[in-house]
Amino acid sequence: MVAAQRPPSAASPTRPAALEQPRPRRATLARSVRLLRAFLREQHDPDGFYRLLARDTVAQLSAYARLDGAVALDVGTGSGALARELNAAGARCAGMDVDVAELTVPTAGNVLAADALALPFRDGVVDVCVSSNVLEHVPDPWRMGAEMIRVTRPGGVVYLAFTPWLSPWGGHETSPWHYLGGERAARRYERRHGRPPKNRYGESLYPVTAGKALAWARARRDVEVLDAFPRYHPRWAKGVVRVRGLREVASWNLVLVLRRRLRAG
Repeated sequence: MVAAQRPPSAASPTRPAALEQPRPRRATLARSVRLLRAFLREQHDPDGFYRLLARDTVAQLSAYARLDGAVALDVGTGSGALARELNAAGARCAGMDVDVAELTVPTAGNVLAADALALPFRDGVVDVCVSSNVLEHVPDPWRMGAEMIRVTRPGGVVYLAFTPWLSPWGGHETSPWHYLGGERAARRYERRHGRPPKNRYGESLYPVTAGKALAWARARRDVEVLDAFPRYHPRWAKGVVRVRGLREVASWNLVLVLRRRLRAG
């Protein structure tokens, strides 16, 4: 197991790293097409897809937080693509993952094996806390979200992206059969492939919804919701997040951007 290492001490709460005016994102249709094409090749070229997604994620995050010099934590870092891009943007990023096998892949910066439901850091130690496609893989997603908020300093930013269960890819490799039930989809996959899916419903994949995520974020008194948008869509499609039912299917992947309040409201 990789020994736990604390990221460097967080900057002063008065530092304006995450409080500057956002820069506009270039969420164009051409960008969406590039991401979709890379996603369709993910099984054959996972490194290519995750490098592209990591660069795109850093570009999104840069609209809400100054990354140069920021202390960052990547929760569920996997092979470390996002941590590497955050470091390339000037951040000092530590990556953590509960899967030790994933952490054997070289990654930039400090890495540690740890549980996202009990992050081994003191309160307010990072400027930016990010997680990409991990929330749907933990049994208590709101506890994970609360832990991300806890380790983020007042004024800092939390970026949380996940795949809603009812999106076309909600069942991951068992999609689209997850629409008939997660357990049924898993059994079908095992019959066809002779092995259980990597993302097993009820064990490593859980039915997180966009509606519950938005309700959780808005109900918390210690954060401000800066933005909520479909991750891969062009900017003009952002409105689907406001439509109940539609957002569960059409958002495909939902991003919540939160700022920890200087004082709990």
